[in-house]
Amino acid sequence: MRIFDPHIHMTSRTTDDYAAMHAAGVRALVEPSFWLGQPRTSPQTFFDYFDALLGWEPFRAAQYGIAHHCTLALNPKEANDPRLAEVLDELPAYLLKDQVVAVGEIGYDAMTPAEDQALAVQLELAAAAGLPALVHTPHRDKLAGVHRTLQMVADSPLPVERVLLDHLNETTVAAARESGAWMGFSVYPDTKMDEQRMVAVLRQYGCERVLVNSAADWGHSDPLKTRKVADAMLAAGFDHDAVDLVLWRNPVAFYGQSGRLRLDIDQARTHEQALFAGNSVARGGE
Repeated sequence: MRIFDPHIHMTSRTTDDYAAMHAAGVRALVEPSFWLGQPRTSPQTFFDYFDALLGWEPFRAAQYGIAHHCTLALNPKEANDPRLAEVLDELPAYLLKDQVVAVGEIGYDAMTPAEDQALAVQLELAAAAGLPALVHTPHRDKLAGVHRTLQMVADSPLPVERVLLDHLNETTVAAARESGAWMGFSVYPDTKMDEQRMVAVLRQYGCERVLVNSAADWGHSDPLKTRKVADAMLAAGFDHDAVDLVLWRNPVAFYGQSGRLRLDIDQARTHEQALFAGNSVARGGE
């Protein structure tokens, strides 16, 4: 079984997670830039973070046989801080990097005017860079957030088929599906979706344009949820082709719109042979 996790925050995870993910079948992932858990106070902290997503994390992932790509953006929560406006000015240069396969996470947190403005700007940047967009739908008033997002997309130069609406649930999937956008579902231990709810959604709406992710981060989350969804699908009677569509071909198709996916791993980059900026994943050796 091959698995592509289209939304996981490996900055928050350990090398043990990388090893366990590879053993479960994960061979590729996308790491969206996101809020790190406390407010950042300077644009420069974003740029250091972006550089880590472009350099150190792909190196770490490669040690465990996983192809790593990222999405970059000013996230919705921090779009409300005027001190961080410079991030939008510098973002176009970052969007030229080969590892960047979408603009994201963009979208809404509290649905403020500042978030409207950041979303509009970044949809335009995505269109200008020839990239798709990964959109964070809000945790509160989710259906209203989806409708507001779709209106913003309609008013932008980015076609809706180049948009992935993420963190969807049963209340929002119909509107997302009708719009023609791609549909993303985050599967968590306690919140958001779980495996059985995800299987029920797939039974009702089908597997086309559906992506399933673990969105694992610094909170209570599980980087193996993609595999657990795959197993639940098989147990529920879905065939291996349906599992491969949801867990591999759909993420490849969506992010492949960037023209930048590289799913091959350089096997020469082992623990013993490879360094990144003078550092290796291994500690305590020569």
